[in-house]
Amino acid sequence: MPTPGRPAGCPPGLEYLTQIDQLVIHQRVELAEMVIGWEMNNVYTVKNSMGQQAFVATEENDIFTMQACGPARPFTIHLHDNVGQEVLTLTRPLRCTSCCFPCCLQELEVQSPPGNPIGYVEQNWHPVLPMFTVLNEMRMPQLMIKGPCCDCRCMSDVIFEVTSLDESAVVGQISKQWGGFMQEGFTDADNFGISFPMDLDVKIKAVMLGACFLIDFMFFETKPHHN
Repeated sequence: MPTPGRPAGCPPGLEYLTQIDQLVIHQRVELAEMVIGWEMNNVYTVKNSMGQQAFVATEENDIFTMQACGPARPFTIHLHDNVGQEVLTLTRPLRCTSCCFPCCLQELEVQSPPGNPIGYVEQNWHPVLPMFTVLNEMRMPQLMIKGPCCDCRCMSDVIFEVTSLDESAVVGQISKQWGGFMQEGFTDADNFGISFPMDLDVKIKAVMLGACFLIDFMFFETKPHHN
């Protein structure tokens, strides 16, 4: 898959994001996790709308943290391109998962290249709806993400709308795609779709990609036998 030249202001390795308005994320099924029931490091394949692989995302975590904290665990996720270059690093600190504590909500930092923050995702307190703000590297709000009041995955997609800051215009979405009875019933592996404007700042596209992983851990990583 050819890589376009790097526009001004585009972090190295993210050139491809300037040319697309959709991404598809597939979480790999971990057989060991299915058999023994232990949490394992998540691995995802990020593709374009034609099914061509763009990135591979790999969680870095230790076995104790994964078993003790489950889907609420802090993590670092490394995204590599097709030549093995790390182009994005996502970090999630350990935060409270209860809406009763609005002072310690979820946050994700997106770095590109590693060590250089280009944006953040911050959870907003709301008693019912999943709400997030997408921020740039200066922590200035750029977009809002709003999910449904119920994350029921029964034979349908779950849509998180991406809107302008005043929520007057929908500019994209992050969707948890229904994976079928076998996948949904016996694994916590998930598929997602992301859409955004073609001319959106490439850094904000990358932050939206990071938001997808945060949403997965927060709402869709619960094991089927716990539901």
